[in-house]
Amino acid sequence: MAKIDYRGGIAALLLMALAALPTRVQANHSWGNYHWARTTASFTLKLGDNVSGAWDPYLLEIAGSALHPDWTESTKLDLSIVAGGASGNLRRCLPTAGRVEVCNTTYGNNGWLGVASIWANGDHITQATVKLNDTYFNTATYNTPAWRRLVMCQEVGHAFGLDHQDETFSNPNLGTCMDYTNDPSGTLANPDQLSNEYPNGHDYDQLITIYSHTDSSTTVAQTVAAGNAMAAHERGNADEPEHRGTSQWGKLVRSTNNGRTESYELDLGRGQKMITHVIWAE
Repeated sequence: MAKIDYRGGIAALLLMALAALPTRVQANHSWGNYHWARTTASFTLKLGDNVSGAWDPYLLEIAGSALHPDWTESTKLDLSIVAGGASGNLRRCLPTAGRVEVCNTTYGNNGWLGVASIWANGDHITQATVKLNDTYFNTATYNTPAWRRLVMCQEVGHAFGLDHQDETFSNPNLGTCMDYTNDPSGTLANPDQLSNEYPNGHDYDQLITIYSHTDSSTTVAQTVAAGNAMAAHERGNADEPEHRGTSQWGKLVRSTNNGRTESYELDLGRGQKMITHVIWAE
């Protein structure tokens, strides 16, 4: 699960390991070795649409539009939006094998705006979910196109195996949604600052690096049968609320920055695991 730290003490959980891009010369922000297994040089990943009308324009945008190609500008992947398969329960947002389920609802005042979760078998991502917390997006501060674009774009980017390009909130924007920021539109402090609402060339370069090889099998489902969600023993506690101090993320394996940055690993059995990286608000 991934967490984005925002002004006003609000943060969003992000499922990923730390990696930063100190300069803009070379893309180097993969999340470990996690990637979708595929047998072809490029592939199409399905996004399950479990979002409301308020979020539909942003889901459509990240899948590519004439004005903003977004993630489909990549030469390695395309995105296809399909009917949601999250079992009709937005709070649980249960995963479906071989694709990314995207959900929104009022998840509560738990400190995060958006959560991206991936399940892995070895290095291969087998399924993913994205949760968008309307408890905060229903407020004046975050109910803006810029905030919605940033969070949607970044959480879906994590589901591909991307990490952040930069994790400093107060420095100038890098012009990518994979950059932490207090000002996603780039206009509050400096009208000339870059917008962090969309991917940039370094994100596309990193996807080329991540998916430069092919595998002997695929975890990307081209067709998904009804009810193809993971069994309960394989999905961990995906349907539980996310709060600091709970055991749902499994074993704490790393703690830095005086506990502000933590990594957990949960063994789900049968070769499956869920790895959670949490960045808490100060």
